[in-house]
Formats: sequence, C-alpha cells, structure tokens
Amino acid sequence: MKKTFKLSHPKIAYPRLIEATKSEVKKYLKRERNKALPEYADFWGFDCKFGQTEEQAEDIHVAQINEKISFAESQEWPTFYLEILAAPAQRTKRDVAEVEDGEFETGEFEDEQNQDDL
Repeated sequence: MKKTFKLSHPKIAYPRLIEATKSEVKKYLKRERNKALPEYADFWGFDCKFGQTEEQAEDIHVAQINEKISFAESQEWPTFYLEILAAPAQRTKRDVAEVEDGEFETGEFEDEQNQDDL
C-alpha cells in the first residue's frame, strides 16, 4: 500500500477521517498477514514509511503506525503519506547476550531470588 490520505471532507468530521484511516490500515495489515507464506518464511514483515509527503517520508516500525497517524491528527495535517510493503521474513535466533532491557539473562533471576532469601 502506497497511499496519500486526504484528511479533509465537506461532510465528514476530521476525527472520523482519522478513525477511518486507522481502520483501513488495520484491515490492510490483517489481509496481508492472512496471505499464504512461502515455504522459507515464518511471518510477514512490513517495511513502512510515513510522512507529510512522499518525499518527506521516513522509515518507521509497523507498531508505530497508529502513533504517527495520531501525531498527524494533533498537528492537523491536511494530508499524510503512508507506505506499507509486506515482505516474507524468517525469524532469527537471538543470543543470550542480546537480552533486552527489563529481562534477565539465564540464571540471573535465580541468583537474585537466592540473595533475597538470605
């Protein structure tokens, strides 16, 4: 999907246009995720771009789409550009050292519990 959404209509209120846009994006993502995957792929990945115009569009993560649309609403943009391209992808195994913030590495949680018991 490569589309410039117009957020002005003589009879439809601005907040309803925003809701309709979010709904259209959600339906598109659901439709793409339900397509058959190639044998080598585990899931559908999405390459997304968002901006006021196509030339100003920046790469974003698929989870940021609603945030960006809400930002456009707060800035009262008359139009915005959204590009979502589905691509089959394969999950990669993470190393134990690549643990994200807030998670414990193997054995670290047990050590903390044992220290609390003492």
